[in-house]
Amino acid sequence: MGNGSREQRPQRPGGQGAAPEGCGGGGGIDWSGPAGARAFAEVEGSTDWLLGYPFVFEALSHRMGEDAVLVDYGCGPGRVADRAARTLGARVLGVDTSPEMLELARRMGPAVSEYHLVENGRATGLPDGCADAVMCNHVLASLATEEAVLGVFAEIRRLLRPGGLFVLLGTDPACAGIEYASLRVGRAGAVYGPGEEMPLGLRRTDGSWQEVRNHAWPVDVLAALVERSRFRDVFQRRPTVAEALPLADPDLARRSSWTPERTRPPLVITTAVAS
Repeated sequence: MGNGSREQRPQRPGGQGAAPEGCGGGGGIDWSGPAGARAFAEVEGSTDWLLGYPFVFEALSHRMGEDAVLVDYGCGPGRVADRAARTLGARVLGVDTSPEMLELARRMGPAVSEYHLVENGRATGLPDGCADAVMCNHVLASLATEEAVLGVFAEIRRLLRPGGLFVLLGTDPACAGIEYASLRVGRAGAVYGPGEEMPLGLRRTDGSWQEVRNHAWPVDVLAALVERSRFRDVFQRRPTVAEALPLADPDLARRSSWTPERTRPPLVITTAVAS
């Protein structure tokens, strides 16, 4: 899994990572291996840190106190989990399918209380109803089937106590062909259905682009799948630049004009409550 600034981009559940450009097919680099973990450290994620993570934290802040437990499902290198722990003051538990990502996260996310490996779709060592909230950032794009997505939602529901909050961050495949500050979604003019393979460009810290193969999950489809997974009060929000500027890091806000992000914001946050 792996979330992150796409530096913190989630390594995907079920062990299915996306492969960097030129490494697809049989035998390319997988996010779940050592090379994938190293590749994560080279990815810059300004669009996520402007329009994504601050709003995830904002949604969580309304429901979490100092003694609350937050699970980051698909924690990747741990930077988002670490920031959540420092921002929210909650006890944060990171889970991921990749042992290499978890090893990296233990070094990069020192504020996180514990890390747990996901094996056979289950977060090992975590009992039912242990979490007051779960966040899941950019994880579903590695899943090709509805069954796989429902499996992730079922495990998240298992971890949540009744009434617990689920916050899901994803990229809208309907934004295909637009180049944002740190990501490019799909091919111009393409329309992607549920689970269809969709290329995603991620900007590296050196300014170059890395293409990964992910899967498209349209916004309305995700909402319906969340509702099927024993969640209620499903709500979706597409944060705008105007809303983001008071929340984002001031240095980040001044870094760009954010013209594409202003024209069509690419990130959608889905929130729901465990029934």
